[in-house]
Amino acid sequence: QVQLVESGGGLVQAGGSLRLSCAASGRTFNRHTMGWFRQVPGKEREFVATINWTGGSTDYADSVKGRFTISRDNAKNTVYLQMNNLKPEDTAVYYCAVSAISTSRLKVDMDYWGKGTLVTVSS
Repeated sequence: QVQLVESGGGLVQAGGSLRLSCAASGRTFNRHTMGWFRQVPGKEREFVATINWTGGSTDYADSVKGRFTISRDNAKNTVYLQMNNLKPEDTAVYYCAVSAISTSRLKVDMDYWGKGTLVTVSS
């Protein structure tokens, strides 16, 4: 059974940093794109970042570009999201996702989802 388990969320002041991790189990994803989405209650889940299977290609939402960095360790079947200079508008539940499609930002193209980790940024 495939599981994606996020960790690293929490409460941080504006301007601070957090590092999210997502560990996959049940199968290896070293040929899949891995990524992060986020969702605020009452709003659609939105794309944050993805990284291809080699780690050589990344994609970011404009709202996080320059502040967030996605990376992965295929040996550990884990993807990370380093979040710097956090803003109150980054407050959301962050979800890890895996896709067999190399360049998609679309939720519908994600094959597996984690249950999410809450990030709260205070002003």
